[in-house]
Amino acid sequence: MASAPRFSRVLLKLSGEALAGEKGHGIDSNLLAEMATEIAAIVKSGVEVALVIGGGNLVRGISASASGMNRAAGDAMGMLGTVMNGIAMQDALDKAGVDSVVMSAIRMEPICEFFDRRKALSLLKSKQVLIFSAGTGNPFFTTDSAAALRAIESECDVIMKATKVDGIYTADPLKDPTATRFDVISYEEVIQRGLQVMDTAAVALCMEHSMPILVFKMIPGNLTEAINKSNLGTLVYMDHSKLVY
Repeated sequence: MASAPRFSRVLLKLSGEALAGEKGHGIDSNLLAEMATEIAAIVKSGVEVALVIGGGNLVRGISASASGMNRAAGDAMGMLGTVMNGIAMQDALDKAGVDSVVMSAIRMEPICEFFDRRKALSLLKSKQVLIFSAGTGNPFFTTDSAAALRAIESECDVIMKATKVDGIYTADPLKDPTATRFDVISYEEVIQRGLQVMDTAAVALCMEHSMPILVFKMIPGNLTEAINKSNLGTLVYMDHSKLVY
């Protein structure tokens, strides 16, 4: 008999680059379909899922400002990029047989709905996937901060951050072969060490509200395994006695 998932409601944080695959830009339709299929299977198993997707595969506010554009203008473009990715994911989830709703922090009906916390909670309970887009609706805040905010507002059990590596290391393992991986780590240590898990504001917000962060490598099957097993990735926590690894 299969064991019950260890989380009942999760927020999955994906980078925009994750949708681009090896191309590095745009959206890889095959990769998007694979992700949607796995998310759909998780929802059908009884887990409630929310998503925050970055927009870096289309436009990055920081990069635009580095090229001379006003930072607020660049961030506005980045927020629109997250909406585009959200709509793409919604279409892929439709094809995978799961209902979803794109909620934006900026009003843009009828393209997507304006964020409403109470409606979001109701939709999650009805097993619809919530795709939170447009960041926090404000410039100078990353989609990491948006993920932390929405996870807290929607009463998720954990933020699951999908990355290119299989957890949090003492240094970038792609650059430093001597880097070692943490199985668990506290919010304080992440901040003190300056580890690039999420931006400091997002980690501090998670710490204030005791929102765990699970960092894992996004490859086919890993999301399912991370939800069902305890030996994958790195868990950032405050009171780990409430969680089962």
